Amino acid sequence: MRVVVQRVASASVEADAKVVGAIGPGLLVLAGFEEADDGEDLAWVSGKLSRLRIFDDEAGVMNRSIVDVGGEILAVSQFTLFASVRKGNRPSWNRAAAPDIAQPLFGRFVRQLETDLGRSVPTGVFGAEMLVRLVNDGPVTLFIDSADRA
Repeated sequence: MRVVVQRVASASVEADAKVVGAIGPGLLVLAGFEEADDGEDLAWVSGKLSRLRIFDDEAGVMNRSIVDVGGEILAVSQFTLFASVRKGNRPSWNRAAAPDIAQPLFGRFVRQLETDLGRSVPTGVFGAEMLVRLVNDGPVTLFIDSADRA
């Protein structure tokens, strides 16, 4: 499982010309899945996101988590995180989980985030063409891959 995490002042996602999810200060999480991902991957990434200290404390040091600051998370499924551009100029999506595998994984991931945060997590629409808008705060952007955990 891979995620791109952006600390945001605000973010929203639109599908079919309608806003389907929006947050104020918090994290925009773009999530991609491969077939080998399982519950351990989902739990590890969710836990990492809820404990990640990338919000400023009183001294202006990134020392507070999303839970500490009471921020929100907007989650958007993004299979392109598993693109390979090794050969040629057209990305290959071979490592990305097929929709029938990725959609349930995304749903489980969102439920795990909601459990870890203690609040609902708005999302995009799985498989839809979406417009994602954000105001990156910092900017702070991180890449997390569950295959890289120790």
